[in-house]
Amino acid sequence: MIKINGSNLDLHSFEEVVFNKEKVGLSEEAIERVKRSREYLERRVKGGDVIYGVNTGVGKLAFIRLNDSDLEEFQVRLLDSHAVGVGNYLGVEEVRGAMLLRANTLAKGFSGVRVEVINKLIEFLNEDIIPLVPEKGSVGASGDLVPLAHIALALTGKGEVFYKGKRKKTEEVLNQIGIKPLKLSYKEALALINGTQVGCAILALNLIEAYKIVEVADKVASLTIEALLGITKAFDLKICEVRKFDGQRVVCEDLLRYLKDSKLATQEKEYKVQDAYSLRCVPQVHGAVRDTLEFVKKIVEIEMNSATDNPLVFPDYGVISCGNFHGEYVSLASDYLSIALTVLGQISERRLYRMLDPSLSEGLPAFLVKNSGLNSGFMMLQVMVASLSSQNAQMSMPSSVFSLPTSAGQEDFVSMSQNSVLKLKEIIKNLKIILSIEAIAALQGIELRGLEKSSSFAQKIHSKIRKIVPFLEDDFEWREYLKNIENIFKILSSQEFH
Repeated sequence: MIKINGSNLDLHSFEEVVFNKEKVGLSEEAIERVKRSREYLERRVKGGDVIYGVNTGVGKLAFIRLNDSDLEEFQVRLLDSHAVGVGNYLGVEEVRGAMLLRANTLAKGFSGVRVEVINKLIEFLNEDIIPLVPEKGSVGASGDLVPLAHIALALTGKGEVFYKGKRKKTEEVLNQIGIKPLKLSYKEALALINGTQVGCAILALNLIEAYKIVEVADKVASLTIEALLGITKAFDLKICEVRKFDGQRVVCEDLLRYLKDSKLATQEKEYKVQDAYSLRCVPQVHGAVRDTLEFVKKIVEIEMNSATDNPLVFPDYGVISCGNFHGEYVSLASDYLSIALTVLGQISERRLYRMLDPSLSEGLPAFLVKNSGLNSGFMMLQVMVASLSSQNAQMSMPSSVFSLPTSAGQEDFVSMSQNSVLKLKEIIKNLKIILSIEAIAALQGIELRGLEKSSSFAQKIHSKIRKIVPFLEDDFEWREYLKNIENIFKILSSQEFH
């Protein structure tokens, strides 16, 4: 069990809860902080203080003072009015991640909620009752109001959930397993929806995938370097002593390890002194992407453990209305990662193109097939990859620069973090296909050169991938093999080939 306290989540523990369904609990110190924060807020409210979102309207309506008799009804109306998401539903893992992160930020003890609120989130998570949350509708400030409202509604017994693989009414599931819905008190509806946890969860999940992708990209590049008779001296670790980026060194080490016994890619060539950029600069390009991941990881792990509510309740200091809910960190980090992964796909496409063009491919047949002309070979696979690469470039346009004012101008600069993380998700889907196609083409090139001349690494990969896609002797129905393209990426990402 992972006992959350508001400060102890990292990418690994997040992954354990989201994918492996590790149980979650609330630490004793967190319980004490939460109680203290709530008691302080209650004293302020009973003393007649006017506090934003507690006994006032929200957004542009903050100037309206609510009657004390309306405060509980306000919780109901706030969730009903804010749950306006549209589009496809988020994946179960994405919602699990958001629930975990929201529970963790409330556990910091600066939101003024009762312990029961956090425990209800944890109870849903541990019972694997996952609210249906439409993916579109958040502008990332005041946090992810719309998707988080759908999660909060489920806690109160409304809406729909996924339970045991089926879509059901929340009320029906709670009655079935004997769980009482949550009845919210003042401040608690706002505390459940005012934060960055949906965008942060999706970014974290994409980051986990990105770590797999950069490993695969190095493997695939090494296969292409063999197919194109590359020069491995460009990856000498001596170059890393004079340009001290961690990512570049890791990629050089990877390439040298994968190519160590290759007779196709060698230290030197008599007939050329250096390769084209798409081969020679793999460490510098792939390395920059790797270092981008480390930057994004830092942002994600700080955000996972941040108080992103408004107002924030400090029992020893006071209540502060602030902007910690703003998703700019998530938005910019996601935009940056989108750009980096788009570049990774672009250099992959360039390597693929090089293998297919007989004027660039160091003697390989046109489009990697014998009897070309009658056969089109890999021609249209490169066309498809060019389409995906171009689409990724379009989607890598930063969402964070497209702010539009909301709430009658009160919320006049928003982050668009949800749009950013949703684009990132699509970029990753495309990139997995791009790298998988490059790998298939590279193995075709290696086999045309003579598989026995290739590295032991390439031969191991070859034996696995040939079970899914055969050597292309003559044109066949590519569409039949592309149905299982995701299995190529799974093979490439296997730790068996690290």
